[in-house]
Amino acid sequence: MLIDLHTHTKPLSWDSYLEPDDLIERSRATGLDGICLSEHDYFWKPEDVAELAKRHDYLVIPAIEINTDDGHILAYGLDKYVYGMHRSHELAHHIEEVNGAMIAAHPYRRQMPWYIESDLDYEEALARASRNPAYRYCAALEAINGRGAAKENEFSRRLCEMMDMRGTAGSDAHARVDIGRCATRFERKISNVEELIEELKAGRFEAVDLDMPVAV
Repeated sequence: MLIDLHTHTKPLSWDSYLEPDDLIERSRATGLDGICLSEHDYFWKPEDVAELAKRHDYLVIPAIEINTDDGHILAYGLDKYVYGMHRSHELAHHIEEVNGAMIAAHPYRRQMPWYIESDLDYEEALARASRNPAYRYCAALEAINGRGAAKENEFSRRLCEMMDMRGTAGSDAHARVDIGRCATRFERKISNVEELIEELKAGRFEAVDLDMPVAV
């Protein structure tokens, strides 16, 4: 099944133009089987997620995108923000306590050089990125980000290869045009956040570039 692991809605994500209902309806229209609501440093209330899922008869999974000192991290399994989560090792501790999972979002950011003069420069940038201390705690890296340029996602894909890590895909949707560009395909059926975490840890998934946003 196809799940978008990385989306944002208003007003919980300050930079999103998407209403939650609109996100779900258009995600369904593109053929996605479910979404994760991963607002910036903000948790959905479990009862609100459940109500949203019931109203649309659609898989809606709570998540969060946390801004850490080592980059943005998608976290699954948490239900509240604790001071200190901006440090990746402390975030990892809380994730471990709830048997959750972490994914490094758009790892190309602040890592891929804007101007590449030689293959050596590119390889050195990959090597620097691979030393990010947060990645040791992650189940995967986001290999395809729906708002990333082709060369940026290629950097993330190369980083996955270098580190021998699995890659996911998420639209990082902030507007209608972002929805349906990519998703993560899971081998097994997922019906809740616990099953999502289990499949992420087991590595039974792949990043898929759908490149089929619906018209606005």
